[in-house]
Amino acid sequence: MDKIDELIALYQSEGAAQYGREAVTQAQHALQCAALAEAEGAAPALVAAALLHDVGHLLARQDRDPAKARKKDDKHEDIGSGYLKDLFGLDVAEPVRLHVGAKRYLCTVEPVYFDILSPASVRSLELQGGRLAEEQVEAFRGNRYAEDAVRLRCWDDRAKVAGAPTRTIGEYADLLRRLGI
Repeated sequence: MDKIDELIALYQSEGAAQYGREAVTQAQHALQCAALAEAEGAAPALVAAALLHDVGHLLARQDRDPAKARKKDDKHEDIGSGYLKDLFGLDVAEPVRLHVGAKRYLCTVEPVYFDILSPASVRSLELQGGRLAEEQVEAFRGNRYAEDAVRLRCWDDRAKVAGAPTRTIGEYADLLRRLGI
């Protein structure tokens, strides 16, 4: 089994778990996020980042105690981006690494953004450090992948619709193979 097959298998197994306190599973959330990226004409690497942005949750899930997971941030963005960097490079890994920072950034610079967050996202925002300080805002803006991360974050927030039709994870195998390094 190659790395892409392993990644797809991870989504087929661990992805069946509920996505936090949302009305969708991890896999449904990932697939909806990728569908939103495709609908907006995102570049293939950003579609892959949208699909795989929470892979760190799936990887961390294999090793954690669910009771402890609700009380601390699992740093899934770092776990996921580290894993994806070796498979796909920075164009996929960096938006994944920055998508939590993008939520913190948007809550800081667009106060109405906070109002659209689901209760589960509000809770995770607290665990992830809350709004950014002014110097953190500037550092985020200066990152080459900041715009992609903000786009990914917005899809992430909308990808929580129970029963929304999507493609299957297997239908993304060719895209992932083309992007693999």
